[in-house]
Amino acid sequence: MQKILAYPQSAIYYLLLGLTLVVFQVVQWFSFNMFGYKAHKKSVDALCFFLVANTYLLVTRYKIDGLEKVPTGVPIIIAANHQSFYDITTIGWFMRKVHPKFVSKIELGKGIPSVSYNLKHGGSVLINRKDPKQALTAIRELAEYIEAYKRAAVIFPEGTRSKTGKPKPFAENGLKILCKYAPSAYIVPVTINNSWKMTKWGSFPLGIGNKLEFTIHNPISVKEMPFAELFQKTEKLIIEDIHW
Repeated sequence: MQKILAYPQSAIYYLLLGLTLVVFQVVQWFSFNMFGYKAHKKSVDALCFFLVANTYLLVTRYKIDGLEKVPTGVPIIIAANHQSFYDITTIGWFMRKVHPKFVSKIELGKGIPSVSYNLKHGGSVLINRKDPKQALTAIRELAEYIEAYKRAAVIFPEGTRSKTGKPKPFAENGLKILCKYAPSAYIVPVTINNSWKMTKWGSFPLGIGNKLEFTIHNPISVKEMPFAELFQKTEKLIIEDIHW
């Protein structure tokens, strides 16, 4: 019964999503080209607000625990498990005060209104998973960027999203590069639950009536311990709080 109800709701949701992306493609272009980074950042914040608000049509609820733990005025590395596209929009909106920039796959850099534009012009980096040298160079540039501007890099060490909620093994290279070239940063581990349920039936229909839960753990200074220990602690904090 729930899946039957999800069809019309998903159809309306996708219409709103498409409209939102097309409108904010224009808004972002104008903001960036006419007024620069600050105006563009505000347009992206508004985009993320509407992307989150659109999901309310799917009776989606959000629970964000520990938002007050996120430090400001320092570089931040947000490390999280990855379950769906909705991880990105949720972090983009609820953690907007720290200017989150994403490590994203290169395929997202073209063809998606608003999303591709923001990834290419908003400070995020696009990596080619088939070209390790390019990927690590791009991540290094992001690390240097957040170190200089005291902003946040978002990385999903699993690489690809989990379709069942069960976490995949974490890869350390990307996180290691971020820590090396943003030595004054704090890692903020984030555990995401139930985001995968939004696409449990695939891209259509979408899941309805889900409660997406984001748990923000205590930040850890990159300088606090050797990277091997830091990586192990970060992975443990994230995974231990995942429900599957």
